[in-house]
Amino acid sequence: MTNSALLALSATAAADAIAKGEISSVDLVTAYLDQIAAKDAEIQAFQVIDREHALRQAARADTLRKEGKGIGRLHCVPVAVKDIIDTADMPTEHGSRVFAGRQPEKDALCVANLRAAGAVILGKTVTTELATLQPSRTRNPHNTAHTPGGSSAGSAAAVAAAMAPLALGTQTIGSVIRPAAFCGVVGYKPTLGLVPRTGVMEQSTSLDTIGGMARTIDDVALLVELMQGPDANDPSALGGARPPLLATAQQEWPLPPMFAFVKTHAWESADPITREAFGELVEQLGPQVTEVSIDHTTAAGVEAARIVNRVELAAIYGPVLDRNPDLFGAKVVGMIEDGRRVSGVQYLDALNARHKYSETVEDILVNHGTILTPAALGVAPKGLETTGDPVFCALWTYLGMPAVTLPLLEADGMPMGVQLVGARRDDGRLLRTANALVKQLEQA
Repeated sequence: MTNSALLALSATAAADAIAKGEISSVDLVTAYLDQIAAKDAEIQAFQVIDREHALRQAARADTLRKEGKGIGRLHCVPVAVKDIIDTADMPTEHGSRVFAGRQPEKDALCVANLRAAGAVILGKTVTTELATLQPSRTRNPHNTAHTPGGSSAGSAAAVAAAMAPLALGTQTIGSVIRPAAFCGVVGYKPTLGLVPRTGVMEQSTSLDTIGGMARTIDDVALLVELMQGPDANDPSALGGARPPLLATAQQEWPLPPMFAFVKTHAWESADPITREAFGELVEQLGPQVTEVSIDHTTAAGVEAARIVNRVELAAIYGPVLDRNPDLFGAKVVGMIEDGRRVSGVQYLDALNARHKYSETVEDILVNHGTILTPAALGVAPKGLETTGDPVFCALWTYLGMPAVTLPLLEADGMPMGVQLVGARRDDGRLLRTANALVKQLEQA
């Protein structure tokens, strides 16, 4: 099979082909490494790439399969990992000069779970400084004059440029959904606590969530399903059985799903072309969509998310800044200082308001269906001075709800994401709805 044919396979299809002996892991990994060699000098998605190490992992995986030993559901499939997620065999530097040369002694739990499923860790992707709003060097594969978003910039760009079939990202406000939308891939931020966070850099303990990016919904469903698991060291970790995300995502709806179109208070700030595109989408879906206005809740929730994020960032990295002021970028310093100015009462009020806002949003989901809303104000902004505004993501992250962005729209040759949001701990239904929407629009 040619490199182009290998790169065209979805992750789930590649895993099936490897399990059947139709392709080898070495061939698959080599195809991606060759694509990285051809593309990454321009895109700059990878922080660490070790060709020989990746090929050794692939060769071992092929040997296990040929010997008839048990293989996992991602056996021999390459995965790129954001550079705030620990890997025992590669540095993890958090996009920060403070942590330059840092080499973890063990894998993050989510990475360990993927290795147990047979995945080949391809390399580490570029992140913004401490996963904040400080832009990285990564470029958008659709137009390198535009931002790829942040903070999971490298992961989104790597998948979009076919340099990895799967990539890990994290979201504290909008850092999976926004870059995935800007780069035209599927991004999935699961329910807070579904994926264990031990071994992942903390930015905001109350908000940090691990997610994934891929070219298909089924691929991100499988990726996150395999990362799940208990985590005794993570207070947000959810107990109970692991939901079968892929199987649920592949189920058919007996009737077309229903949607609540939530414009949010940011609607008037969105680009006119975004408002026009979503107006056409809502018109096309017709009676499946009910427009619901909760502008006060979205505005208050976004501000509460900002307060929680800034305070917890300041608590974790303020002391580090005091010791190393010359090693921090201006935007990160501004965020830390912003958090230091928040009172304890304001912080606790912001945390405690989640219950009230959750009730409002849950009523919408029960009465009107899955929330449909933009993923960003528009397509990826031109220039590399910003990572874009996460305003359309903040509320859902603050409430710990699962969200997925789908590359269903475009404008001026750039992708535009459609964001769907579901109920906490009902991730499978959300992914199932996402698949149904994609199929419905493809058949229209």
